[in-house]
Parts: sequence; C-alpha cells; structure tokens
Amino acid sequence: MARKFGFVSIVGRPNVGKSTLLNNLIGSKMAIVSPKPQTTRVQIMAVKNLDEAQIVFLDSPGIHKPLHKMNERMMKHVFSSLELADIILLMVDSTQRFGKGDEYTISILEKIEKVRFLLLNKVDLIKKELLLPMIDHWRKLLPFNEIIPISALKGTNLDTLESLIIKYLPESEKIIEETGLKQPTKFFLSEIIREKILHYTEDEVPYSVAVIVDNFEDKKDIIHISATIIVDKESHKPIIIGKGGEMLKKIGTLARKELEFIFGKKVFLELWVKVEKGWRDQDEILDRIETQE
Repeated sequence: MARKFGFVSIVGRPNVGKSTLLNNLIGSKMAIVSPKPQTTRVQIMAVKNLDEAQIVFLDSPGIHKPLHKMNERMMKHVFSSLELADIILLMVDSTQRFGKGDEYTISILEKIEKVRFLLLNKVDLIKKELLLPMIDHWRKLLPFNEIIPISALKGTNLDTLESLIIKYLPESEKIIEETGLKQPTKFFLSEIIREKILHYTEDEVPYSVAVIVDNFEDKKDIIHISATIIVDKESHKPIIIGKGGEMLKKIGTLARKELEFIFGKKVFLELWVKVEKGWRDQDEILDRIETQE
C-alpha cells in the first residue's frame, strides 16, 4: 500500500475547540486549552504516524479581525496554516448561532481552493433535530468535501474523521522523522504557565497576559525554570499575584506539577510578574514571545 502524507490545518473562530481536537487526535497534550477565546496565539504543529499515513496537524489561532499587532501576527499564522494545508478542517461550535465571525471566516475560506471538511463540534450538546438544518445551512454557504458531526472533547466520530483525512491525503514518501511536540521547549513551558493563568484569573486578564521563560536548566535530578508573566495594566498585576501571593503560588504549583508529570522529574519553578503597557503592539516583546527556544 502506498503511504500518504500531508498537512491538515484546523481552523475556525476562537474558542470552538480546535486545540482540544488536536490533543485528542494526537493522543497527548500539544496545545493548551481554556474556555476563553484567543487561547492559541501561534501555529502549533504536531505529527501523527500511522501505518498507512503520516499526518502533520496544524492548529492555528482563531480567525478574527485584528485589533493589535499581536492579533495581526495571529492571523498571519492562520494564513500560513491555510497555505501549507492539503486539507482544511473548518471547525464550528454547533451550540453557537451563526454570526458575523462565521461570515468573516467564510470570506477567507471561499478564496482557497483546497479539500475542505466541515466539523460540527459539540454535537453531544444540541438536540438531534437541529443537526440536519445546520448541515444544510453550511452546505449552501461553502462547498465541503465532507461534513462530520463530532465531539472533540468526548472523541465522537474522531476515528471517522481520521479515516477520511487519510482518504483525501496525497500519496507521498514519509518526509518527517520526528514525532510529537514541534514547539521549542521554552515556548511549550510558557504555554503551560499561561494556561493556568487563563483558568484561574478574571475574564479581562487573559487577553493581555503573556509568559516569557527567562531561564531553563535541565539538570540530572531537577529542572530549574524562571519565567516572567507580562501584563498590560498595573491593575492586572495584583490579580495575578493575589492576596498574599496566593494566586501566583497557585498558578506556579499547578504548572510545576504538570511539568513534573511531563518531564518525569522534579521541577523548580520561579515566577515574576511585570507590567509592560501596550505590549501587544510592541514588536520586540512579540518577537521574544514567539521565538522562545
């Protein structure tokens, strides 16, 4: 049997479950997940090796109209992902009404002539009689090669999705030897820390918080990590730190425990909080965030 290879781009509006889908398709944590929009800020690449195919999944930021330089960069990652893709998976939250964000997404995808799947996510949360009208609505807006109702969280129809991806991939020789995480170590560490901030701080903070790993030392028995949490406003700093430092301690403890599980050894994690007003429009800081190795 000829082996297949290709890039599969997962796209959609913010907070529709793209990173959850990526993690479940790969079978391990590749991208951080939170219930807050714009969790993913860069393109995340993960490779899955199968007997009959090698699939490179690309998880990109949610499609949105940019307001800051950071958002402009996020959308560049989206367009890069679409350009690389052999197959585009448009993911939609079936529990949400069709809106202007969906119209904007369609305006982008209708210009791209590639294999397209529509993934209606969270179908376990809607009434079954709503599914067919929803499929008809989307089919009239944009031609799709396949339309698949799924639950990224519960794994519903993900086997079917994988089989159909393999069906549409082009035949090719295996060209990527590495598997698993494709992000630099420091970037991955910073994302784990940011995920904890997203889960445990107020709604206003996540959009204007970033994490930069200043130091990473992997010693024989312990890993030493120091990182700076960057916030946009003075008022956000006490939110991150919390009363008596309790919130920062909680964030650090949860991140440390997860990193110890990932690396299989003790982790010493030191966190600092710094105010950088307007950092989302500062190229120097954005470069530091994106180029952590």
